[in-house]
Amino acid sequence: MNGRLLSIDVLRGMTLIFMIIVNQPGSWDNVYAPLLHAQWNGLTPTDYIFPNFLFIVGVSIVLSLNNRKNELSKNKALKKIIWRAFKIYIVGLFLWIFPSFDLGNIRWTGVLQRISFVFMFCGIIYLFVNKKYFMYLSFITLIAYWFIMVYIPIPGIGQPDLSVPELNLAHYIDKNYLPGVMWQGTWDPEGILTTIPSIITGVFGLIAGSILVSNLNIKDKLIKLFCIGLILVFVGDFFSWSFPVNKNLWSTSYAFLMGGMSFMLTAGFIYLIDVSGYKKFKMSQVFGTNSIFTYVLAGILSSIFYSDIILGIEINTVFVDSLVEIGFYPKLASLLYALVYVVIIYIPAHYLFKKKIFIKL
Repeated sequence: MNGRLLSIDVLRGMTLIFMIIVNQPGSWDNVYAPLLHAQWNGLTPTDYIFPNFLFIVGVSIVLSLNNRKNELSKNKALKKIIWRAFKIYIVGLFLWIFPSFDLGNIRWTGVLQRISFVFMFCGIIYLFVNKKYFMYLSFITLIAYWFIMVYIPIPGIGQPDLSVPELNLAHYIDKNYLPGVMWQGTWDPEGILTTIPSIITGVFGLIAGSILVSNLNIKDKLIKLFCIGLILVFVGDFFSWSFPVNKNLWSTSYAFLMGGMSFMLTAGFIYLIDVSGYKKFKMSQVFGTNSIFTYVLAGILSSIFYSDIILGIEINTVFVDSLVEIGFYPKLASLLYALVYVVIIYIPAHYLFKKKIFIKL
């Protein structure tokens, strides 16, 4: 299994579709609970989305670089990785300041910014670390993160209290050292310290990708993926007793649990699509083959639709209010807006797909 896998494109695209649905409701005051992130400790279906995307980033690095290892020297590959990560990061900054372009109000962290860091570090790890050490690296890093977050005293505060956002080391570092705007005022869910375990989510993807390009037969590959996933889920449950499942902190238990789910999800999609030949995921494939384009377009249109700066009206508000006036339940109207929004993004993405135009940063 070298090069592109249809199952990975589909899984990436499906993840993107859910990201757009979650990020662009018609009204943030009317959202079904499963489509919201857990406020702090805990887990909702929405919390599965971002780590799965980062996991696929790791898988894709292996599929891409393994297929071209004879074409690129490590130094050339490293330059390409760093340059692409830089471009993804810059686009993330652009989406934050668009359309006002207020340079004094920049959020230096964010979804694309985190993707850029995960992509860069996972690319470096894949190039320069022997794959047999990937799992050791993952466990050592996540256990060290668990120890630091649970047991290391916080300057001026003392022992951490993981039941609230303000009494942990990640919050302390963001508050004191992270410049610019933070999503939660004094801390950021894509902050400095929490980026480290999120990189390990990408490393789990490297492990899965390395299994996929190995010489094992397909049956053994799928069994190995599923078994690793199952083990990681149990490890995540074990750590949750001392470090609760928490997306905002990308807790050790969360990283293990989401990594395990992604391993099993990948195995399931490969069996369904690449082995069994099920081909009914065209929309997801379209999104998955132009993932950065669709995400960026969704972000740009969101800035336009949610504001009256350019069009003079807030399209999301008009849409939801119109449906509510004719009898739709507000949360349903909000969800329908998000679904229509996905279709709007799909139209240009499908055109590019038909023309075999794949936009990469």
